[in-house]
Amino acid sequence: MGTRIEERIAVAAPAEAVWEAVTDWAGQDTWMLGTTIVPGDGPGGRGVGERLTAVTAFGPVRFDDLMEVTLWDPPHRVDVRHLGKVVRGTGSFIVEPAPGGAWLTWVEDLELPLGRAGQAGFTMVGPLARGGLRLSLRRLARDLEARSRPGASRPKPRTSGTS
Repeated sequence: MGTRIEERIAVAAPAEAVWEAVTDWAGQDTWMLGTTIVPGDGPGGRGVGERLTAVTAFGPVRFDDLMEVTLWDPPHRVDVRHLGKVVRGTGSFIVEPAPGGAWLTWVEDLELPLGRAGQAGFTMVGPLARGGLRLSLRRLARDLEARSRPGASRPKPRTSGTS
């Protein structure tokens, strides 16, 4: 059985900036709730077949989510296949130019384990998952909009090994 979680937000920033932010895997921990992404081998998840690992933690609950890029269509869409034991299915970021900025859609088509029991369990945790996506997208939009304002200072680029 599967289920879909989908959230969409308008971002008052150029579509190219939105694309760069959502595909900056190592930088996603600045806006994505409870998750840090570790790029695998290769150019860091910027092409079909590349692998990444998302480390998600909430309190004592922690799991790794191995993902493989299955669609790379800059600056519009990236799809990943979740290959882990806990999270399975497909995730997508879709960026669409819009007047004054862009639309950003985050879709998770999840394969739920345990049949009807998994579906029943998701009925309880689904609203929390949707809320997490919504909160994460709002954090990203707020950051991008602040950086897109005229005269806004740009944050220093990240370097590996530093916080």
